[in-house]
Amino acid sequence: MTGKLNMSLSLDLDNKWSYLRTYGNPAWQEFPSYLDLVVPRILDFLAKRGVRITFFVVGKDAALEKNRGAIASLSAAGHEIGNHSYFHEPWLHLYSEGDLDRDLRMAEEAIEDVTGVRVDGFRGPGYSLTKTTLQVLKKRGYAYDATAFPNILNPLSRAYLFATTNLSREEKKRRKALFGSFADAFRPVKPYRWELDEGSLPELPVTTMPVFKVPIHFSYLTYLGTFSRRLTRLYLGFSIGMCKLTRTEPSLLLHPLDFMSQEDDADLAGFPGMGLPLATKMELLNMYFDLLLESFEPMTMGEHVDRIVAGPRLRACQPVFSR
Repeated sequence: MTGKLNMSLSLDLDNKWSYLRTYGNPAWQEFPSYLDLVVPRILDFLAKRGVRITFFVVGKDAALEKNRGAIASLSAAGHEIGNHSYFHEPWLHLYSEGDLDRDLRMAEEAIEDVTGVRVDGFRGPGYSLTKTTLQVLKKRGYAYDATAFPNILNPLSRAYLFATTNLSREEKKRRKALFGSFADAFRPVKPYRWELDEGSLPELPVTTMPVFKVPIHFSYLTYLGTFSRRLTRLYLGFSIGMCKLTRTEPSLLLHPLDFMSQEDDADLAGFPGMGLPLATKMELLNMYFDLLLESFEPMTMGEHVDRIVAGPRLRACQPVFSR
């Protein structure tokens, strides 16, 4: 027994094409990929720390021959694999129940074909979540959802995207639920269960700072690091203190761009934090992990959910969304 709180870690394996598509760049249609570059870098970082995490994989990437080796290496290294949808469209709120069922099934089959793993955890692209999505997940036998993002800065993130891209009115309409709404910030930071007609489904939300509901995922920390490394350390230290004070076991989120810089791909230079040299970003990541591992016991999302379900009864929430 370590006396530490549990902490689950996940990485949304968004690929270059999915970033370009979300930002309205037509070059996405060629499905450019950086997985061969970044996946070994991520696995090496985790292996050196003896940490296993959950990778949420996009089905389309698993279906493309050029990505098979990189994606297969994730499960081969002992990491959990989750479903991040097939087409990575952050407007799942526009999908019908049939469309959602088809998308999930296609992703499941593509991922299992490459990794040998039957996924049972899900995170929606762009934190897009509806009651229909939850119902389909339950019907398909998923063990948990991990899409909820109770973050008061969600509308600002979406506004920044709209202001810095050339998205058409129709494209902006599709993305109106991207990153979630301000109302989503009022949802719990701690895990809870959705009450559905088909039964209940555990939700493991992306953790934001307890009480204040501001982001503490790694990309945001690195963004703060572009201004002041000392500020970032203080911010994360305070966040850890708030988690410990409120007995919040965090679920923290990584992205591939946390392990890349514009030196790797000039097309992505405009994304937050990409202007930092790679060596600097890796120093920041090492600092974050050093601080977090002092207080928390790392594990996969599935392991975290298993421990939660076996513990005290989860708070129940109704699936009501302002979309």
